[in-house]
Amino acid sequence: MNENVKKLLKEQMWYLATYDQEPNVVPVAFKDVSDDGRLLVGDVFLETTLRNIRKNGKIAVSVSSGATLEGYQIKGSAGYITEGPIVDAFKKSVETLFKGSATAKGALVITPEKIIVTTPAPDAGRR
Repeated sequence: MNENVKKLLKEQMWYLATYDQEPNVVPVAFKDVSDDGRLLVGDVFLETTLRNIRKNGKIAVSVSSGATLEGYQIKGSAGYITEGPIVDAFKKSVETLFKGSATAKGALVITPEKIIVTTPAPDAGRR
């Protein structure tokens, strides 16, 4: 994953897409990119997303800038964790923002398998 993709992921909202019988897409605000390029998402309200991942382990993440139109779709596999430093960091962030009325229950750990350019330009669709 190059630095442009990482920068956009750190600065913009993500949309997670999963599926089972029908597609499911949700925006996420509690997210990060690990040093090794995994995508991390704090689970606050991800019930359908988690149910779909438990069935097939697949996920897509879309990110783009409204100002520049630069965008990427990341396809990969996802796992779920309920303890450790990643979860602790999301719990702290969520509890601070919601003043203790909500918390992170765990975290998705997404391993990218494909990164596809979605920026409207001649190289759109390039991996």
